[in-house]
Amino acid sequence: MKYKINLLPQKETSLIEKLMYFALNYLRYIIVITQLVVIGVFFYRFQIDQRIIDLKEAVDQKKEIVEIVLPLLQEASRIDKKTKEIEVIIKQQNNFQSMIKYFLSTFPETATLNAMEVIGDSIRIAGTASNPAHLQAFYLVLEKDNKFSKVEFKNIKKIDNGYSFSLNLNTFKN
Repeated sequence: MKYKINLLPQKETSLIEKLMYFALNYLRYIIVITQLVVIGVFFYRFQIDQRIIDLKEAVDQKKEIVEIVLPLLQEASRIDKKTKEIEVIIKQQNNFQSMIKYFLSTFPETATLNAMEVIGDSIRIAGTASNPAHLQAFYLVLEKDNKFSKVEFKNIKKIDNGYSFSLNLNTFKN
């Protein structure tokens, strides 16, 4: 067995020496670790900056798409409005056509139409009839079919060759 005996007294190390020893031995590791963290954060910053740039480019692309598509959407809405207006007009024309077709199909052959005024879905007529029974049958057919909400004779006068009459037909129901 071997023993080591140190007969020299150990020197008291001062605080400065301890700090120097710590600085020389351990501080370099702390500095290296800190530098590695800084480099990691630096590369992470590059990654985040690239994401920000990519997102800005995506937003710019989408803005351009919206700018390109916006006139098309506006044109589509104008066309949609016009289509709806056309549908309303076609419906009115169909209603008018069916109203005139119904009126002419029920009008008696022995009567003569002197004047006819169409206002919206109402008709005002003036005419002459040679046979009052046909005129009465015409009136009863109009009442029975109930295609007009209100059917009224304004006046009936006896004239030389028959009867003169005025008739109002209000609000056609298709």
